Amino acid sequence: MAKAALVIGGGIAGIQSALDLADQGCKVYLVERNPSIGGKMAQLDKTFPTLDCAACIMTPRMVDAGRHPNIELHAYSEVHDIKKDENTFKVNIVRKPRYVDETKCTGCGVCAQHCPVEVPNEFDERLGLRKAIYVPFPQAVPLIYTIDKENCIDCGLCEKVCQAKAVDRQQQPGKVEVEVGAIIISTGFDLFDAREKDEYGYGIYPNVITGLTLERLLSASGPTGGHIVRPSDGKIPRTVSFVQCVGSRDEKSGNLYCSRVCCMYATKEAILLKEHVPEIDETIFYMDIRAYGKGFEEFYQRAKREFGISYIRGRVAEITEDLRTQNLFLTVENTETGEILEHEADMVVLSTGFVAPRDEGLAKILPVPVGDDGFLVAPNLKTDPVTTEIEGVFIAGAVEGPKDIPDTVTQASAAAMKASSFLIE
Repeated sequence: MAKAALVIGGGIAGIQSALDLADQGCKVYLVERNPSIGGKMAQLDKTFPTLDCAACIMTPRMVDAGRHPNIELHAYSEVHDIKKDENTFKVNIVRKPRYVDETKCTGCGVCAQHCPVEVPNEFDERLGLRKAIYVPFPQAVPLIYTIDKENCIDCGLCEKVCQAKAVDRQQQPGKVEVEVGAIIISTGFDLFDAREKDEYGYGIYPNVITGLTLERLLSASGPTGGHIVRPSDGKIPRTVSFVQCVGSRDEKSGNLYCSRVCCMYATKEAILLKEHVPEIDETIFYMDIRAYGKGFEEFYQRAKREFGISYIRGRVAEITEDLRTQNLFLTVENTETGEILEHEADMVVLSTGFVAPRDEGLAKILPVPVGDDGFLVAPNLKTDPVTTEIEGVFIAGAVEGPKDIPDTVTQASAAAMKASSFLIE
């Protein structure tokens, strides 16, 4: 058996698994489909319930993963094929063309400074702009620029100004074949597409945003430098409403499960908003507050007591917009009093839930059983939540089901230990 492991997915779960395995002396191939590792956590401003800086936690781990002698990082790559030969997996990895030579690029950014094309930045939830040659964010690992061929106009300026001669606009996809004895799937989750909830007007009303968009507004490295503004007019919002369970616990959306983190991340964002704009008036409309983790209930009570955040139990039925002011009106029944409310807000934040990652390609080449909710299934969930039905294949993080960062890291370490034990049998 090959004494090496493949980790698919470079978010916090994949990074933790890779580091744990590498520290035990295992060779690890860490594959991430995006230009940088980091996943969703890299987009966050703070973490709950401690309000620690997300980047301060994440960036050192990303750097460690990028520099570890036992980790071979394949960013901007995808697993194309996996074949099992007795106790060994033969893996075919396709490295997508960056049109920049990874061995030459120094990450100086001169190419992006001269690029004339600006497009919406996906990392900033399309609020900010990036160039056609870019890194997703300044702390990216690896810090190598990528040309977005879809938006590149082939002007050649980046190639002319690159002193390292790293730009290669004729670059082709590359293939890497490796043999491993164990695989950890840590491909994370997707966020529910709030456009499916027509009644909330996301994608129609500019001042209806998602929780992740608010994270980028709150971040000092975000598109507004941490200044809280309404997307429609750039004004500071004075009233903000949060709508919970968007795409979770919802028969209409087909997602009957609780996403487990939405109550707490909305509470966290409400506290951070209050710190940015002390006079702001905030209301969270919820079905049930699920504050199940260590320190979560105290965090929720603190939000009400110290920050004056209002919680109203009731599911929002509809959101409409005043065409003149672009303010929003939420129609909701207070289920504790039976009163029908029409609540006005400058901005509405939809707390979107987790959905299983949409990766049909991986499902075909590594057919791990999938549950009714779309997440991967471990046969012995209560006693061994990381081992799959396929011998040598393990799962970690939110690909197994919605969970917060501490639980994700814990499960990632558990998967690494299971994989390590399997490799040395």
